[in-house]
Amino acid sequence: MADNKLYWVALNLALTDNLRAVKKVVDHFHSIRDVFLASRDDLLVLGIGEDNVQALISSSLLDQASEEIEICRKKDYFILTQEEEKYPAYLREIFDPPVVLYGAGRMETLAGPSVSIVGARKASPYGIAATTRLACDLASRGMVVVSGLARGIDSAAHRGALKGGKTVAVLGSGLENLYPRESRFLFEKIMEKGAVVSEFPLSASPLGFHFPIRNRIISGLSHALVVVEAARRSGSLISARLALEQNREVMAVPGNITSELSQGTNWLIKSGAKLVTNWEDVVEELSSPLREQLLSQEKKQEVPAAINPQERGVFDLLKTDSLTHIDDLVERSDFSVSEALSILLSLELKGLITQAPGKYFQRSW
Repeated sequence: MADNKLYWVALNLALTDNLRAVKKVVDHFHSIRDVFLASRDDLLVLGIGEDNVQALISSSLLDQASEEIEICRKKDYFILTQEEEKYPAYLREIFDPPVVLYGAGRMETLAGPSVSIVGARKASPYGIAATTRLACDLASRGMVVVSGLARGIDSAAHRGALKGGKTVAVLGSGLENLYPRESRFLFEKIMEKGAVVSEFPLSASPLGFHFPIRNRIISGLSHALVVVEAARRSGSLISARLALEQNREVMAVPGNITSELSQGTNWLIKSGAKLVTNWEDVVEELSSPLREQLLSQEKKQEVPAAINPQERGVFDLLKTDSLTHIDDLVERSDFSVSEALSILLSLELKGLITQAPGKYFQRSW
């Protein structure tokens, strides 16, 4: 099995950006070892192209794979291949599962019942609030929340899930080339309670076409996919289509009919996606006995940090579904700007509020 992992990693290194070629190779050969015993002519007849054949027969390919595995060992990353028992069962069911999954964090998180939450990168305060609450409520009842670590809805899904339980992030780049870079802190937090995974080699760049490719993994890992805010043409709708092709439940959170960010989600609902306003709406669409098990559970959410009267006074002036500017807070309270900022910083450190550019603030609870 250890030697086979070397061959699987080598195959992935050679063909990582060509899913069709990978499937042709895997389906044709009896074992992964046979791929690397095949001649150039044997590979050419598969119709995978000269460049891909040259990559597979490269004399340095196995050495490169060995280096990848050694880096993972030193960094305490895990590698799962299709033939391993711990490879996620739900993901194995899809048409084109990744032959290799690199991972950081807790591998066992991939085995838990999960729901994917995706949406717009330039999300509204409403979208962020709805996502955070939904992810927290689902995670606190034992569901693993899966998303893509992108800005906006994805990051809100991860942060909300971390308040109540576990989450999995699926990257469009390698584990050693994190994107977006400002998500480093969130990346490390996810590793503590969940996992970050990628099918791309460790140093792979966040190329534009990687993200639609990785979307099939986000939906493939989950029982259902929920879209929160999406324009009429967006990557989130690609994820919804992939989820349908994978026989997953597709759901959407409704939005303001005048907002461009609601056009995609409202269209999904009109097209038959389940309308979601709370965690129960999601769980009700899951299969038995998981549905009954989750509906019967009490919320296991971690108790927010205690706050003092001054913090409570500021906290109560903020809203969960819209932003409030620092000037408005000062005008409505008895605090000076410096006092209010100090209190807001304390609330932010306790995870009770978030700050947006321009000194705007929003409740997380």
